[in-house]
Amino acid sequence: MFRRVDLDGFEVEAISRNVARVSYATSLMKKGVLISTTEHLLSAFIGTGIDNAIVELDNLELPILDGSARPFVDLIYQAGIRKQRRPRTYLRIRHALEMREGDKFIAVYPADSYSVSYTINFPHPLIGKETFSVELANGNYLREIASARTFGSRQDETTLRNMGLIRGASRENCVVLTKDDVENPPLRFADEFVRHKVLDLIGDLALLGKQILGNVVADRAGHAMHAALVSRLLRDHTLWEETAVEDEHDTVSPPLQPMAEQLA
Repeated sequence: MFRRVDLDGFEVEAISRNVARVSYATSLMKKGVLISTTEHLLSAFIGTGIDNAIVELDNLELPILDGSARPFVDLIYQAGIRKQRRPRTYLRIRHALEMREGDKFIAVYPADSYSVSYTINFPHPLIGKETFSVELANGNYLREIASARTFGSRQDETTLRNMGLIRGASRENCVVLTKDDVENPPLRFADEFVRHKVLDLIGDLALLGKQILGNVVADRAGHAMHAALVSRLLRDHTLWEETAVEDEHDTVSPPLQPMAEQLA
């Protein structure tokens, strides 16, 4: 739940019915109150095994920080994690759901754990077609996903700014692509671009309200299709069941060394 302390503590739940805009980021709105760019923090919550938290902020947009979820992860561990007595309840996928839109595709299939496989295909010499798969267990989120930064093209900057988007974007909080190179190297991973798409997807699927047990497969999907998958799942209760399982599925793991040391 997000709480706007600048608006008398008005609360906006991080659930599908409050999704407002899903073009270049996922935003929530309730009774005209906006919470913008939620996906990185929600992704960090799922990656650290947290499904019950109140986020207080004094503005309409969450800080972009370095463009990844890793600063949020570090702050979560600094604040501390409390294990509650009530067993965690999951959405276990019982039947496959597949969605297509042109050459875009997203699906979720039954599985005993939460895993993601994502494919992107960008017409840029440093990207092209990239695929990354990860199971959200044993600290894999922290090692493989959390540090991947958002990215954007210098060629698209003027158009997006004229639309009122990416107003806070800079070389310090995103990977800036020129026509044939990266303006602010080095990359944190050779395939950092697709890893960030996995990060976004995990954050968007947090809007289901519970962690899932299922295998998510996406191909050039993006925020809008992520949100559409959440909406379809919540509308059709025959596709899933609520279940409580033991802690072996929990994604919580000890914090890594500071990011600067990890990336050195």
